[in-house]
Amino acid sequence: MAIGIRSTILVMALLFGTQAMAYEEPTYEIALVTDGYEVRRYQDRLAAQVSGSSATNSAFRKLFKYISGANTASQKVAMTVPVAQSVSIEMTVPVVTSSELYMQFFLPASFTPETAPVPTDPDIKIVNVEGGYYAVLEYSGRSTNANFDKQQRILVNSLERDGVTQKSTPIMATYNGPLTLSFMRRNEVMVMIDWRSE
Repeated sequence: MAIGIRSTILVMALLFGTQAMAYEEPTYEIALVTDGYEVRRYQDRLAAQVSGSSATNSAFRKLFKYISGANTASQKVAMTVPVAQSVSIEMTVPVVTSSELYMQFFLPASFTPETAPVPTDPDIKIVNVEGGYYAVLEYSGRSTNANFDKQQRILVNSLERDGVTQKSTPIMATYNGPLTLSFMRRNEVMVMIDWRSE
């Protein structure tokens, strides 16, 4: 099931323009660079999330309204990248996770659970995105489900080849809007993994 790519594109065009370089990104440490992917260690992060049946065409608009001031403090929240979302795909291997669909805007690192503005939309929850090790495959091109599905299969096959255990289904991370030239777009497939650094 699609996450409403077409309706999301219009909002993303207004938001992202042609570049994402001005937006805050989560920090991470690179644990390993290998053939086909890299292993990154992220800390816990806060995100505004729309999930379940609400994670459809309206998810991006709801989240954009939240950072534009639709919260109890009427506070504007700086946009960050990437926009992360789950995508309904056929998995070839079992993983320990929920199949619930969601879309997330990460909050700037300056916010804590106590200081994050409270959404006025009940469909939006402030969640803690668990830190840990993620296998990440970066790719360019259009941010479509078909392109993502092709890339996530490459990543999953690489993890299977290397005997790495997945702890989540693949996550789509999008950094640029649709006005960015296709070959200049940055997208990622992210999978939380069971990883021992030593």
